[in-house]
Amino acid sequence: MNNDKPSSSRVKFSALNGNEVYCAHLLGYSPSDMIIGNSVFSMGFLGGIRSSVRNFVGGEVVTVTNMISEGRRLSLERFQKEMAQYDGAGATGVDSELVFHDGNIEFLSVGSAVNKNVENDIPVFTTSADAQELFCQWDAGYQPISFVFGNVAYSIGIGKNIFGSIKKFARGEVKQFSQIFNTTRNLALQRIEEDAKKVGANSVVGISTTIESVSINQIHEMIMIGTASYNPQITDYIPSDGVTTSGLTAVETWNLARIGYAPIKLLIGTSVYSLGLIGGVKAALGNLVKGEINTLTSLIYEAREEALNILEKQAEEAGADDVLGITTHIYDIGSGLIEFMAIGTAVKKVDNLSTHSAQLPPQAIINSKDMFVDKANNGYGIDLQNPTFRR
Repeated sequence: MNNDKPSSSRVKFSALNGNEVYCAHLLGYSPSDMIIGNSVFSMGFLGGIRSSVRNFVGGEVVTVTNMISEGRRLSLERFQKEMAQYDGAGATGVDSELVFHDGNIEFLSVGSAVNKNVENDIPVFTTSADAQELFCQWDAGYQPISFVFGNVAYSIGIGKNIFGSIKKFARGEVKQFSQIFNTTRNLALQRIEEDAKKVGANSVVGISTTIESVSINQIHEMIMIGTASYNPQITDYIPSDGVTTSGLTAVETWNLARIGYAPIKLLIGTSVYSLGLIGGVKAALGNLVKGEINTLTSLIYEAREEALNILEKQAEEAGADDVLGITTHIYDIGSGLIEFMAIGTAVKKVDNLSTHSAQLPPQAIINSKDMFVDKANNGYGIDLQNPTFRR
């Protein structure tokens, strides 16, 4: 893409669809160009930490966290420079991806720039929301400031030197591992809050959470991305840490604001349980032909309850009225251990909270139809906005 400063009459190349263009127009913006920023790191140095990871008990691997964070930030800086070259007044749908090449890791930031249709005093912004989501958030009172992220690279394996002791664990929660995983999982949330504070935001909306492998045995990254925003209507309800956080969708955020509720805290609870002498999940399943697996039923129930209890405690500390949008996830860690994780958003009734519009326009909620389907290669292809090899 030509990086020379373009003329206003030049044809724009945007990833915004028709519904997004309409929503952007309602906010006073028009589509500009697709913007890309990247940074490529060698993965060679990661081999040096493989041996230490083999003996790692679990939790954050700081060296990897720092490397990934630096790569993501470099790509975002280049993204913002390219956006400025196109006179972008903002960028929507910003994402931060990892792309693994042979021996290298590429950090890729992609989004769609927008230009102002009318003059206003709104500063240049970046947001993880697409233009439809952006309209919903903005109409609910959340003015975008900046795309933000928080990440943590962590080991999901347990050091080989304690594998033997794991076999001796009785069935039930392994509290030392629950503590490690709870601390690790919440680090990403703490870091996205810190990112938001730096840009003067009082909220982070539309947080999405992704876990992916870092191409090193038993190391994964948990990344949260969202939009640091400012909403003057919620200033009296900001938690003590200074930023509200939410994993609710943009439409959910608008609907709740319409009836007077605001998100105040994204909640994460996790519990690690041992299957005891019955061994791993696969082994337990392999020993039965049919019927209920009573041991696993009760264990998973207990793990779920423990994770939800953590959410309940966090909600009480945040002064929430309700917890919404709860999703649950279960992982087989190996060696007879499972992790159960629950995520939800605490909300609170807010006096005089409202939306700018009485109704959302249909264009803000209609899903666009995929006009290209690749069936020639068994449905496999590369999505340039999400550039991982996928089906």
